[in-house]
Amino acid sequence: MFNPTQADVRRFFCAAHAKQQAGQPMDAMETLAALWIAEHPEYHAELADVDAALVRNYDETPTRTNPFLHLSMHLSISEQCSIDQPRGIRQAVELLSRRLDSLHDAHHAAMECLGTMLWEAQRAGRAPDGDAYVACVQRRATRD
Repeated sequence: MFNPTQADVRRFFCAAHAKQQAGQPMDAMETLAALWIAEHPEYHAELADVDAALVRNYDETPTRTNPFLHLSMHLSISEQCSIDQPRGIRQAVELLSRRLDSLHDAHHAAMECLGTMLWEAQRAGRAPDGDAYVACVQRRATRD
């Protein structure tokens, strides 16, 4: 999935959830997605209804987290850590995970840094600053 549409992403997560629930075989990315989906039971009902998922507009309900964006960020951070790109992210997330005693909580903290980096890049019309992103996660891992 190099340039998936919103519908592609939503179908992917709904399918991964359905396969996991049915005990069906999954590829590596579906397996990883299913692990993060299992960490978020509050999303299960939305993931179980692909037709509703395809038409839901989360911009109209700003108090509700978009589960597809949230799960996509978990996958992005997992992939970043697996290849250590940007350089240093693996160690920063591992340190944060140890500090918080939870990989899940570390991901959520890293998501805030990732979101900030992307927002700043978009606002300034420049490429995302991977070094600033890693530094943000490192700060969270080492602060008192």
